[in-house]
Amino acid sequence: MKLLALTGRMLRPLCAMALAWFATAASAGGGLQVVTEELPPYNMTQGGRITGMSTEVVQAVLKEADLQASIHSMPWARAYDTALNGENVLIYSITRTPQRETLFKWVGIVAPTRWYLFGRPGVGASIRSLDDARKFQIATVNEDAGEQYLVSKGFAVGKNLQSSNKYEFNYEKLKLGRVDLWIANELNALYLMRQAGDDPERQFVRVLELPDLASDGGLHLAASRKTPDATVERLRKALETVRHNGSYEAIRRHWQ
Repeated sequence: MKLLALTGRMLRPLCAMALAWFATAASAGGGLQVVTEELPPYNMTQGGRITGMSTEVVQAVLKEADLQASIHSMPWARAYDTALNGENVLIYSITRTPQRETLFKWVGIVAPTRWYLFGRPGVGASIRSLDDARKFQIATVNEDAGEQYLVSKGFAVGKNLQSSNKYEFNYEKLKLGRVDLWIANELNALYLMRQAGDDPERQFVRVLELPDLASDGGLHLAASRKTPDATVERLRKALETVRHNGSYEAIRRHWQ
């Protein structure tokens, strides 16, 4: 009996230490999930797997941080809501805007970006400012940074904004003349145009650059507010390493 009692007293602190270790591991990366959308060439599904410029950077960051996480592609509004309300959720490629600043914990830039209003030649030639664009129909994606930005400037879905859930739908609308303009990330727009066999420099025009949407020049990896600070800091350090050891630049050159 004495031996059993002694053994029990010895096991209790060991069990407590084990529980503490598992709790730390869980807070550092347990149950971590990553959400994204179809935004080629940044994030896209090819041959049943998610790839793209931002995806490769995020995968390199997770590997450097020694964190395991599954990546799920879904419509942007769903991905955004998942990251907005979930626990231990990462989201990319997300634009960092004043409207979103306090809604997420920001890890850092995973890809370059520039935003424009695109149009067909001869359409929107008189546009010199965003106010000039109010009389035109503009294609947007539901809850993406472009749509949120235009709404914050007084544009309205159903009035001068036509919202959809896929970027390629908006390109088709522009190409077929169903909208006058398309607000888009430059690399995504050029990729979709070329994939369709079109020449972006001859068939489409960058009507107006929107520097407010790319004030820091990049698309980000961000975490939900319910992600532990320790996990976010671990990811920030990993991203810094990836950017300094040449991995980020090699991935960028491959995709641009």
